[in-house]
Amino acid sequence: MDNSKIARRFQQPAENLLMKIAILAKEQEEIIDLSIGDPDLITNPAIIEAAYADVKKGATNYTAPAGSKEFLQAVVDFYQKKYGLTFQLDQVHATVGALHAMYLVMQVLLDPGDEVIIHEPYFSPYREQVVLSGGTPVIVPTYEENGFQLDVEDLKKAITERTKAIVINSPNNPTGTVFTEATLKQIAEVAIENDLFIISDEIYEDFAFTEKFVPMARLAPENTITISGLSKGFAMTGWRLGYLIAPAYIKQIAGMINESITYSAPTASQRAGIYALGHYEELVLPTVAIFKERLEYIEKRVADIPYLSLRPVAGSMYAFINISKSGLDSVTFVEQVLEQSGVLFVPGKAFGATGDNYIRLVATQPLELLAEAFDRLEKLTF
Repeated sequence: MDNSKIARRFQQPAENLLMKIAILAKEQEEIIDLSIGDPDLITNPAIIEAAYADVKKGATNYTAPAGSKEFLQAVVDFYQKKYGLTFQLDQVHATVGALHAMYLVMQVLLDPGDEVIIHEPYFSPYREQVVLSGGTPVIVPTYEENGFQLDVEDLKKAITERTKAIVINSPNNPTGTVFTEATLKQIAEVAIENDLFIISDEIYEDFAFTEKFVPMARLAPENTITISGLSKGFAMTGWRLGYLIAPAYIKQIAGMINESITYSAPTASQRAGIYALGHYEELVLPTVAIFKERLEYIEKRVADIPYLSLRPVAGSMYAFINISKSGLDSVTFVEQVLEQSGVLFVPGKAFGATGDNYIRLVATQPLELLAEAFDRLEKLTF
């Protein structure tokens, strides 16, 4: 038996730079890992204790496939309180992280050949999930000189009779851009006019520093499918808890598909999520403050290194650093820096072709380690 027996589309798999970097981060010793978006912070003890108490009381069985009624209600209440948005329980589905929610949505929406517009630089799983769901990714570049805002005229040009949806990610991974309300309104108008879905990945909604975060569901409620979760703002990556919010007819089909995949999200994680969402301000705001401080520090250190440049970071937990002055492509740059200094980034090429003059740095290390990383980088020349 050999790989000729597996699906033809995987016999010569495409390069997965994010996976390669993740393996490097785990296998190499004594490196400063600034590559993977997994916060160094431990989940707040109050969340852990609340989940533990519920598990001891018997919260160890499956919940309903869409999630426990208590968790779904916690999501609904959270959006009402925070954004003034009203959702019904039958619009919400608990998932095993936000990526699981995104994949379910792609499976619901796409027939073979349907097109999904993705703005670049993009989180690479978006493209792969479209392909795995039988769709065709249509890439619309954004550019540093425009603050990586999506140009609505470029968006309009990308629409064809096969376009089914637009993926939006703001605050953005990897660029740190937060789309302005004006940009979001224009996207909403285009989607409504062309009868398209907006799949809005809002997992970094808490990390908007210079531009007010606006949920897309406020601007195009009938067209929007919201993807989010508790991994980032609540420092709960390992709990694997996300959710989708969509029109009930989409959520119903997503649930039907999911019964053949994971059935339900982890019960203990849902119990943790109920407590977390109910105590948002006291739990999330300190985490956001930590990442804002780190990113401001990164901006200052980058400014002193001749071969690097960086726009002010508007949001997320990432810095998308321009390396064009080094004269290297992003993969070569990352390899050389790792070899010479022991500091690991993700090459910008992992986020699309237009990212090849950049590296992504994630602020998931304390200031002391960030200082050490930049002390090492200052010694390098290109």
